[in-house]
Amino acid sequence: MARIIAIANQKGGVGKTTTCVNLAASLAAMRKRVLLVDLDPQGNASMGSGVDKYSLKRSTYDVLVEACAVSDAIQTPPESGFDVLPANGDVTAAEVELIHVDGRERRLRSALGKVQSSYDYMLIDCPPSLNLLTLNGLVAADGVIIAMQCEYFALEGLSALLDTIEQVRSSVNVSLEVEGILRTMYDPRNSLTNAVSGQLHEHFGDKVYRTVIPRNVRLAEAPSHGVPAMHYDKYSRGSRAYMALAGEMIRREERLRSPNDMGA
Repeated sequence: MARIIAIANQKGGVGKTTTCVNLAASLAAMRKRVLLVDLDPQGNASMGSGVDKYSLKRSTYDVLVEACAVSDAIQTPPESGFDVLPANGDVTAAEVELIHVDGRERRLRSALGKVQSSYDYMLIDCPPSLNLLTLNGLVAADGVIIAMQCEYFALEGLSALLDTIEQVRSSVNVSLEVEGILRTMYDPRNSLTNAVSGQLHEHFGDKVYRTVIPRNVRLAEAPSHGVPAMHYDKYSRGSRAYMALAGEMIRREERLRSPNDMGA
């Protein structure tokens, strides 16, 4: 069964969607079966994966309102190496249509459960806000990757997101956990970056990924070509960083799954 990971941060512009697309591509390059779930009405993860959000016949919206099965909405962009459940502006309407529906926060979880055995990983790109769409992502997920820049205001936003994760865990998804904290747009020459990074290590220990994602032009350019960075320039610092992150994720999961083997 796939491990479902939500990539979240209510603060925009922190590399959340970039992480979702490039981590999906990196896991696929390691021969993992991956589904990217775009929950953001901006549809940037879809476009960055090679799916045209303007020509969608079915999207995450149709899945959330139960107008179609998730398998009917999934697309496989030829150059990405992974499947995509795409989104566009229509997804915003799902919040309005579901507002009085019982169990509305479990719609995505129920839908993904029907195809979970077909994948190794499902990555959910959550909107940059704490709304019903993000709630659906957190309820569906086993873990959350928090993508964040090492700056002062990011710490305030992190606190709010952690409170939300705890509320979801205590009420509707007891298995939800923080998968890891990923430092993005990382510049070690910046003293504030180093200071915030030190605070993260102090408070979260090994939840902070060793891998950091540097500021990289190729990561910024790749979406305009409709491909993940590794298919645009696999030797770029950004592409190599996401491959390293995928490797770190897989090793972490293997250690958690086989503690007895590790000690044997």
